[in-house]
Amino acid sequence: MNRTLTASRWFPAPILSLLLAGAWLLLNHSLSAAHLLAACLLGWGIPFSLRPLLESPVTIRWLPALRLAAIVLWDIVVANIRVARLVLSPNAKPRSAWLVLPLRTDHARANALLATIVTNTPGTVSVAFAERSLLIHVLDCADPAAALHEIDTRYQLPLIAIFSLDIEETTR
Repeated sequence: MNRTLTASRWFPAPILSLLLAGAWLLLNHSLSAAHLLAACLLGWGIPFSLRPLLESPVTIRWLPALRLAAIVLWDIVVANIRVARLVLSPNAKPRSAWLVLPLRTDHARANALLATIVTNTPGTVSVAFAERSLLIHVLDCADPAAALHEIDTRYQLPLIAIFSLDIEETTR
């Protein structure tokens, strides 16, 4: 039993480790010693450094998760088109803005996913967490209040539903 505890401490997510190492090797199309070593280091290092997040159990509601995934993919496609038009148009005058989105929860995974979604949507970048809020830079924003409302309703509220967070957890 002691051996199992030690193994899980040093290799918290062996399947994730194998997937990361395999992905590295596939992306590099190489089985050279350097790539094998890099695959092993990444496969071990990433799960090891994320150990605190991987050890706590998570309950996910899959239907809202799939719905959010579809929304995010659609928003990424639409945002790519908008940013391309903005960048390629000689008369474009982007109205960049800094937005402060109040976070409705202290749930680390929900907030990390929110920041990731915002950053992966072209034209927006999540910059920092501060004082229960997320600082976001938007490339072109005519109405900051509307943009905050859209991020809140399209991403933050669904994440709260996905992780089955209670109202008490979201207002602490």
